[in-house]
Amino acid sequence: MLLLAGTLPIKELNLHAGKARLSDDNIIIGDMSFPINRGSAAMMASCCAVCNMYDLESPYCVVSGDIGRGNGSEPLYHYLRDKIPQMGVKIAVFHYIMPNLNYHNEVLNAIKTMKEKPVLIADAGYMYVAKMAGFAGYYDMFTPDLGELAFLADNEAPHPFYTRGFIIHMEEKAKELIKMAYDGNNAAKFMCIKGTTDYICKDGEILKEVSQPSVPELEPIGGTGDTITGMIAAFINKGMTLEDAAVSSVITNRFAGQIAKPNPATQIWEIIKSIPLALNEIKQ
Repeated sequence: MLLLAGTLPIKELNLHAGKARLSDDNIIIGDMSFPINRGSAAMMASCCAVCNMYDLESPYCVVSGDIGRGNGSEPLYHYLRDKIPQMGVKIAVFHYIMPNLNYHNEVLNAIKTMKEKPVLIADAGYMYVAKMAGFAGYYDMFTPDLGELAFLADNEAPHPFYTRGFIIHMEEKAKELIKMAYDGNNAAKFMCIKGTTDYICKDGEILKEVSQPSVPELEPIGGTGDTITGMIAAFINKGMTLEDAAVSSVITNRFAGQIAKPNPATQIWEIIKSIPLALNEIKQ
C-alpha cells in the first residue's frame, strides 16, 4: 500500500481516509471531494496523476483539517500510530502535519514494530519534527526547498522561523547547506532539494543537478514543490529506485510547468493536469 498523510486547511474537517482519485480540479478521497490547492492536496493529486498514468493502485490518503492550531494534526498522528502496523504499508509519505515530538516518536515506534520497514518520505512539517526529534536519518527521503534546507542545516534552530542567516537568495549556498545538513545528522538518506536548480543527494553526495527546462513562472505558484513529493512516491510505487524517482519527478515537474504555460493566476491543479502530457513527452 502507498499511504499519503497530511492536513488540509479546512477548519471543520474531521479525520477522513480512503482511496484517492482525481476529478477535474478536485481530489476525491473515499466519498469526499477536496479542492486541489497547495500543500497536502497538491501532493496527493500529483501522486494520483502518475499512478493513473501507469495503471498503478491508487494511493490511500489520510487527511484531517488543521488551520495551524494543531487540533487536526493530533488525530492524524493517533491514526498513524494505531493503524500503520496493520495496513501493509510499503511506502508512506508524511506531509503538512503540525510538529509534535511525542506524537512523532509514537508513530515512529509503531513503524519500528513492522516486519518490513516501509519507504519513509517526509516533507514540510514532518521534516521539521523528524529533525527536531533526532530521527532524520531513519527516513529514506526528505524533499525540502531551500528555506527548509537552511533549517535542516542549522543544528541550533528549533523552528524554521529561527534559522540563522538570511535565507533569501541563497541558491549559491545550496551545496554548503546540503553538507551542513548531513554533517549534523539532520538529513534523510536521500534528499531532493527543490529550487531553481534541483539537487538529488544521497548520504551527503550530490548525485544529480537538474536545472532544465527552466520555467521561472513556476516559482510563485504555490504547490509546485508539493507536486514533486507526490510524484516521487508514485514513481517509487512504480518500482523505481529512490534516486531515479527523484530525478524523474523534478524533470516531470519542469516539463509539466512548461506545457501548462503558467502565469501569475495559474493554479496548481492546472500544472498537475499537465503531468500526463509531460510523462508522454519525456517517456518516463
